[in-house]
Amino acid sequence: MLRIRLQRSGRKNRANYRVVVAEHSAPIKGRYLELLGTFDPLVEKHGLVIDTAKLEVWIKKGAKPTNTVARLLKGQGVKGMEPFIFEMKDRKVKNPKEEPEMPAAAPVTETPAAKSEASPAPAEEKPAEEKPAEEKKEEAPAEKAEESKDEEGKPEENK
Repeated sequence: MLRIRLQRSGRKNRANYRVVVAEHSAPIKGRYLELLGTFDPLVEKHGLVIDTAKLEVWIKKGAKPTNTVARLLKGQGVKGMEPFIFEMKDRKVKNPKEEPEMPAAAPVTETPAAKSEASPAPAEEKPAEEKPAEEKKEEAPAEKAEESKDEEGKPEENK
């Protein structure tokens, strides 16, 4: 099966691509049947230069463009690329504005059925249990202060 795909060229951190027609089983950097054009991703406008006449001939012969090439060609204005474009399901959105906003975590409210099952007595006991614990915390510093006092009632100084 023939594919119209990108073949990477260029140096490190400065990639250029050739748009080529190659057998799908051929190595990515291997031989190709015909060079259709070039693509420079670092050029903002007109980074894709392609011979559309050759492209149409190869598509009529049965060559299928890859998803990336089809998207680039559609962006360039080449018609008939829609059948070759498929949506990537695991793709992450780069633009945070397009990302769907997650609602803030709402407090869990009990349903009326859940409220009737739960007895109100344990809810009333919790504040009663918490109060003695708070009182103990308040008493603890007072006890330590009394222990650190001298026989005369004056607090000891740290030496």
